[in-house]
Amino acid sequence: MEINTKAFTLMLVLLSFFHLSLVSGSKSVNGFTLDLIHRDSPLSPYHDPSNTPFERLQKAFHRSFSRASFFGGKSVPSIQSTLTPNEGEFLMKISIGTPPIDTFVIADTGSDLIWTQCEPCDNCFKQLTPIFNPKNSSSYKTIGCHNKLCQRSRCNNNTCNYQVIYGDLSHTRGDLSSETFRFASSSGKNVSIPNIVFGCGHDNGGSFTNITSGIIGLGGGNVSIINQMHHEIKGKFSYCLIPLELLLDSSNATSHINFGDNAIVSGPGIISTPIFKKESPTFYYLNLKGISIGNKTLEFKSSPISQPGDDLGNIVIDSGTTLTYVPDGFYLNLESLLMRSINATRKDDPFKRLDLCYESNENGTIDVPKIVAHFTNADLELSTSNIFTQVVEGIVCLTIVPGGSNQISILGNLAQANFLIGYDLKAYKVSFKPTDCTKY
Repeated sequence: MEINTKAFTLMLVLLSFFHLSLVSGSKSVNGFTLDLIHRDSPLSPYHDPSNTPFERLQKAFHRSFSRASFFGGKSVPSIQSTLTPNEGEFLMKISIGTPPIDTFVIADTGSDLIWTQCEPCDNCFKQLTPIFNPKNSSSYKTIGCHNKLCQRSRCNNNTCNYQVIYGDLSHTRGDLSSETFRFASSSGKNVSIPNIVFGCGHDNGGSFTNITSGIIGLGGGNVSIINQMHHEIKGKFSYCLIPLELLLDSSNATSHINFGDNAIVSGPGIISTPIFKKESPTFYYLNLKGISIGNKTLEFKSSPISQPGDDLGNIVIDSGTTLTYVPDGFYLNLESLLMRSINATRKDDPFKRLDLCYESNENGTIDVPKIVAHFTNADLELSTSNIFTQVVEGIVCLTIVPGGSNQISILGNLAQANFLIGYDLKAYKVSFKPTDCTKY
């Protein structure tokens, strides 16, 4: 993968921040598992105990709409990045350098480059943890101008420079470098990976907050942490997301992410669907053929003029986007079918964000016929809570929304809850296994 520092295109669909625990020892890096801490969890430095669960939900929706508004842009090498970096949905705690310096970063399935703020700072945003100083690390190295990752890049004193400008004009600029990254567990064990290529940012600014110091890319591109750890994890990672209502209700329950041998999804009930290669290697594209409500199925098309053979890889799976987005025309047909299938009292969303809402029963749910998302070679049965969420006491709303002018399609994290979802980047497939993620 080439990095064009004059106009380095990174499409960001923010997954997340990860807090690390239960990590295997550093001598054998065949597989390890980390706690996945949602930004609104009591375990997160973002947690605000004064917010009610419904206030946290509305903020999650706001972040989702903000991200999606930038998501529809095309990845073109001669333009800026088209997505805005927001505060993310999860946290990742990592250690950088020798001796290791702890920090929090945004972990993002929709981007590749890893970067963190570095001394000396020409322009840096405030952060709670110390800014990484490469002069204090014995394992720090800069990437030279003749490195294959630095083709067509700007150089200064034989050091490769990088630049990322996001859709909201937030930016990071600095030296492309390599370092040792450590993932530490609560028990003191750690996984140590040397020579990880990352951006050492000396000029960073925009909409970043002081909780984090940068971004770690989990996308499909060559410089993502997933592909840089290829020899250790062999292209495999998986996660199990607990239902959002547990997170929003100040629960200490955690989701988990697995790498390498720990990421293998096995046992009964597994379905698998191909990952499709598209113009951007960063994103994980699946092919959605249709959605069934009861005994009626709606054919899915990414646009009204799409032909069956041309429409493969029509939806991005992203654990950092809360809501699920579909093209406007498909949404209208889906909403109409749901209205004909649900026997409940219609209500308005008091926050005027979501279009289809109902009065809930005493359990905070409604009765909905069987829902199945039909992917290539995989029929994924969704629960009611995968597509309807209680937004205030007594009102539930559909969390599938129209993509708007961008006509984007994203399978968000509400739809992924209580599935063990495995990514195999050697076999190019994603597997789903129904799982109680609170017990996983």
